[in-house]
Amino acid sequence: MSVSGTTPQGVTSEREASQWVRGMFGRIAGRYDLLNHVLSFNLDRVWRARLVTRVSDILNRPDARVLDLCCGTADVLRKMEGRGTAHTFGSDFCHPMLTQARRKVSSPLFEADALTLPLADQSLDLITIAFGFRNLANYQGGLEELWRVLKPGGVVAILEFSQPTNRAFGAIYGFFSTRMLPWIGGLVSGSREAYSYLPESIRKFPNADELAAQMQSSGFARVDFERMAGGAVALHIGRK
Repeated sequence: MSVSGTTPQGVTSEREASQWVRGMFGRIAGRYDLLNHVLSFNLDRVWRARLVTRVSDILNRPDARVLDLCCGTADVLRKMEGRGTAHTFGSDFCHPMLTQARRKVSSPLFEADALTLPLADQSLDLITIAFGFRNLANYQGGLEELWRVLKPGGVVAILEFSQPTNRAFGAIYGFFSTRMLPWIGGLVSGSREAYSYLPESIRKFPNADELAAQMQSSGFARVDFERMAGGAVALHIGRK
């Protein structure tokens, strides 16, 4: 990988990156859901539903402990609550996001940094992350923390933006994400900075093959991924 973690413009350390991302999401929390649906043409609902479907076997275990990490406003967590019998939890390091999440779900929520989770070793059966892993200040550290808290046989599911595989679609996607997305996102949310960060963070993030390789090098086995939306989104599954 070319970078160790997210690198917002102007930051010089992992601590600054983390603080920048937390503050940015806090400013847009109230409009986050609306913009997700508008800017993805409602496809974000489909992508999240696909994640939940892929892990449904674990969700149907009554004794399973499942964490939706970087849960944001809890769209994935809400889908998991209605899908199975597992014990579900949500966590995010941005308090305004958790305030929004509390309106949607009954699962316990806690505020924590994904790089230093207040959880015991080998305590979870499943961790899901939807569009949050890309924002970590240290990707390797994030994978190591996921590995630490998963039980042997546990699963991590990472849904994240990626790079389109078709050149023509990639050109269209690039124009929309760099020109239209900051304008629309800024107009609706009041923070053009946040929606300028989004395409830049995607551009710097590892592509699907690179992320799979890093997951494997971090100890995850039987890593596989599926591309969606012409490769603009990828769902990775790894097992401990």
